[in-house]
Amino acid sequence: MKLDHRKVAKVGRGRLTHLAAILLAALPALPAPALAQTAEGTDPVIEAGVGDEAVDLGADAGDGGDRGDGFYCGERKLGQWFYCDRPKSRPVAPKAAAPVQSASQRMAAIAKQLDELKARAILEPTEANVIAYVRFQREQLDRASTFSDTWQRALWQNPDIDYTLQRPVSTVAKRAWSDNRTADRDQVLSRLGQRYGMFYFFAQSCAACEVFSPILRSVADSHRISVMAVSTDGGPSRTFPNYVVDSGQRARMGVPLATPALVLFDTVTRKTVPIGFGVMSADEIMERIFMLTNTKVGSDY
Repeated sequence: MKLDHRKVAKVGRGRLTHLAAILLAALPALPAPALAQTAEGTDPVIEAGVGDEAVDLGADAGDGGDRGDGFYCGERKLGQWFYCDRPKSRPVAPKAAAPVQSASQRMAAIAKQLDELKARAILEPTEANVIAYVRFQREQLDRASTFSDTWQRALWQNPDIDYTLQRPVSTVAKRAWSDNRTADRDQVLSRLGQRYGMFYFFAQSCAACEVFSPILRSVADSHRISVMAVSTDGGPSRTFPNYVVDSGQRARMGVPLATPALVLFDTVTRKTVPIGFGVMSADEIMERIFMLTNTKVGSDY
């Protein structure tokens, strides 16, 4: 049996072509001159087949980056001798977050817009401008009404923030609070004379002193409080006949030059507590003495 040398050569060339294609596909990064140099001196059949395949693979490999990894590695089904690197996704730059306005900035923006709409409606009093201003103003009035209603409901349901429980404003509650306050005040003032005394600075030429002196006398007598009347001009007082002339008492106490002037003196601490200047009612005198001697600052407000 004779071998057909042409058939053997053809089979050999086919296997070489397939092997060359596999090797060239495994090295897709070879530059074009290398491919040309590799193909030189080979059999024309091998050169044509390998050359065409190499060009196709290079084109497909290049398209793989553009068309995506799924096309080159999935649809081609190149087999176990080929491998593919998945293209790395480009990092997406994070979008800059919009600045968040604070509540005060939003309020300022609303006020600015309201002023702008009002000015526009005044300067250009068209129907559209007036309607735009009135509608925006109504929105803000509705917002204020909602706030007021929420405020009231919160006070009703949270007694720790309801000031009216401390200082009532309704007619019935205020009357009850005033009655209790008066009883406490009278009890304190009934013992006031055991520790405190009062200095009363007056002047004979002072018309207000003529009005105030009888009022002070009634308060002092009803609560048994001692009063030392001091004449700043040397003139007498019909209400306080046992007066003394000012010989520096006013300056030592730091009492301003105003008459009438009423000062409370603490015999324990040896300190003075100014009560007031000018004409005061009996109830006002007692209320001031009570607050200055038996209440803390801010407790009534």
